[in-house]
Parts: sequence; structure tokens; C-alpha cells
Amino acid sequence: MLHTAVQIAETTTEHAAELPFSPLVFGLIAFGSLVAGLLFTFAFRNVNNRHAEVPVTHDDAGH
Repeated sequence: MLHTAVQIAETTTEHAAELPFSPLVFGLIAFGSLVAGLLFTFAFRNVNNRHAEVPVTHDDAGH
């Protein structure tokens, strides 16, 4: 049984999928999306200090 499986595997051909773009384009897309995520995260870097004017009170009966 193993012998026939090896013979079938030897006779079949592999069809590699062609990429729609070059690998460089995929790398540039990934880099651009990561930079966009970085800029989005950087935009919210000081949100905690903007809302620091609101006093936060903690009482013992709170949580």
C-alpha cells in the first residue's frame, strides 16, 4: 500500500499558486498597515492626561 502511494505521489504534478503581486508589494502593504496602526495608536498617547481635570473620588463603599 505504501508503495502505491509513493508511485501516485511521484506521478502527480504540483501546481503552485501564482501570487497576484510581487512579494515586495505584499511587504509594502504590510509595512504601510503597521505604520497606520502605529500612527493610530500614537494619536491616543495623551488621552489620560486630557481627562485628568475630572477629580476621581474613591470611597470605601465603591467597588
